[in-house]
Amino acid sequence: MVNVVRQDDGIAIVKINRPEAKNALNMQVRQELANIFKTLSFEHDIRSIVLTGNENCFVAGADVREFAHASSTEMYLRHTEYLWESISRCPKPVIAAVNGFALGGGCELAMHCDIIIAGDNARFGQPEVKLGLMPGAGGTQRLIRAVGKFQAMRMVLTGCFVSASEALQMGLVSEVVPASQTLDKAIQIATEIAAFSPLTVAQIKEIMLAGADLPLENALILERKAFQLLFDSHDQKEGAQAFLEKRTAHFKGH
Repeated sequence: MVNVVRQDDGIAIVKINRPEAKNALNMQVRQELANIFKTLSFEHDIRSIVLTGNENCFVAGADVREFAHASSTEMYLRHTEYLWESISRCPKPVIAAVNGFALGGGCELAMHCDIIIAGDNARFGQPEVKLGLMPGAGGTQRLIRAVGKFQAMRMVLTGCFVSASEALQMGLVSEVVPASQTLDKAIQIATEIAAFSPLTVAQIKEIMLAGADLPLENALILERKAFQLLFDSHDQKEGAQAFLEKRTAHFKGH
């Protein structure tokens, strides 16, 4: 249900392939995603990851059939939060390539990524309220941090769908491209990032995410220490020397 293609340029493309259910997230898909991201996190040759669905649908939501009659205890014992963590804690940059629906768990999945490239046919939403539910994988918390209180409240309380252009205006996505170019654009960005020092990229991602919820002064201290730490790396010396010699740097990740 989830396929992985590892490219020679350090890019891994993770594709959710459950078209008969509009790529709905069932437990098998969640577990496969978790295992894949855990593995990719420790693969030295992989420097950035693209997560996508198909040309018509990213992920249309969770598979309702799996929880329609579940009890609170059953939902608790599934501990799906551990499955999500393997994505949110992945040290490699993750770029979502979103075409079609990214609803409910699909919108939450996209928000677990670091950059979201949306095709002009993309639609985002948190429609759980229509099922007598609320988002349970970050849809209330990541969304409000991404777009602010008033847009987040509108989306979560009404369950409305947001077009790609509106999502860009709100700050929910990074860029909108023609639907036929979504995956190519995401791979292009992943390739650009993969050419940089993986050590530096990992530090940037870690510090930006860790500092986002800290008081500014504490976050600046965190940033400064990480900045200083990089001066002990081979990649920093290589990057500086390559700049002075007007050549392309060759980063090794240490």
